[in-house]
Amino acid sequence: MSLGVLGRPRVHFRLTDSTNARARELAARGAPHGTVVTADEQSAGRGRQGRTWTAPRGRALLCSVLIRDPPRLLPLAAGAAVADVVGPDARIKWPNDVLVDRRKVAGILVEARPQEGWAVTGVGVNVALRLPDDVPVELRESAGTLGLAPQAIEPTLDALLGRLERWLNADDESLLGAVRGRDALRGRSVRWAGGHGVGAGIDADGRLLVSTESGTVALDAGEIHLVASAAEGA
Repeated sequence: MSLGVLGRPRVHFRLTDSTNARARELAARGAPHGTVVTADEQSAGRGRQGRTWTAPRGRALLCSVLIRDPPRLLPLAAGAAVADVVGPDARIKWPNDVLVDRRKVAGILVEARPQEGWAVTGVGVNVALRLPDDVPVELRESAGTLGLAPQAIEPTLDALLGRLERWLNADDESLLGAVRGRDALRGRSVRWAGGHGVGAGIDADGRLLVSTESGTVALDAGEIHLVASAAEGA
């Protein structure tokens, strides 16, 4: 089944707590597939594991897209779409960060309600952040930016919606191939709450494979951390 056009209707806020929160409210009230919520600024933007997502007003693309009857690989489709927009050097750090030169330029937060048949895909892209001034001190070693002007935010949104629409309607093998081709963790030392190992790719169900001393494990959720080797500069 082909999923429809994204981007209409659109609700925009100069300031809101979280575009995902607003999109979830709209979903519960029956908003159609493709509804988009955007904001110039968020007061309580969220990432995974309860983290906050911060960006100065008018310097980042902040959007959430309502997807009805979401495909099973929706998080990977979102990652592929964002990476396409960021550019050829973009790499996907499973499950939901997009990196350039190992710096995070975008984050994705998918919140699904399978029993209600919808999901909200939140995306934040550092389109016009000025480094290091626009990020907290603790993020200055890890945050990245596209380095564009604020006027590029709207074109970036248009491009993102187009690429997300394309990947939502792609077959699984094409999508998996695209994500595997941008895998930031393959061959890299990683750790998570349950152990450590070396990234070994993405399986057919979109899970991260990790080679460990006791064999290969498949992770379907969780926070993954890259471990810098001595050669890479710890």
